[in-house]
Amino acid sequence: MKKYTLQKDPFKVPTTDGKLIEEYFGNATNKQSDLSIAHMVAPPKWKEPFQTPKFSEYTYIIKGKKQFVIDGETIILKAGEAIKIEKEVRVQYSNPFDEDCEYIAICLPAFSMDLVNRE
Repeated sequence: MKKYTLQKDPFKVPTTDGKLIEEYFGNATNKQSDLSIAHMVAPPKWKEPFQTPKFSEYTYIIKGKKQFVIDGETIILKAGEAIKIEKEVRVQYSNPFDEDCEYIAICLPAFSMDLVNRE
């Protein structure tokens, strides 16, 4: 049994909204469905539709700020801060600010379009 998995070539998820998504572990990279880890950069003025995912999502902000609307409450995280959003909670992610937001996202189970439930 191999004792580790080294990841040097993440899967770059194709996007149409200018967001960089590099999945290091997860469904797209290595068919791992229990967890996904991705490095992301959301450009200024970026926004996703509301969603109610069937996975919990942890976000750690590396640079910039990111806005979360969670069941009507607006939360803004800045570099060095983190949040866990429980599964089946309605949320909208955005970067309404003037600089990029760089962050790490971890999803349990792994991110999947079948589980995200976007509106």
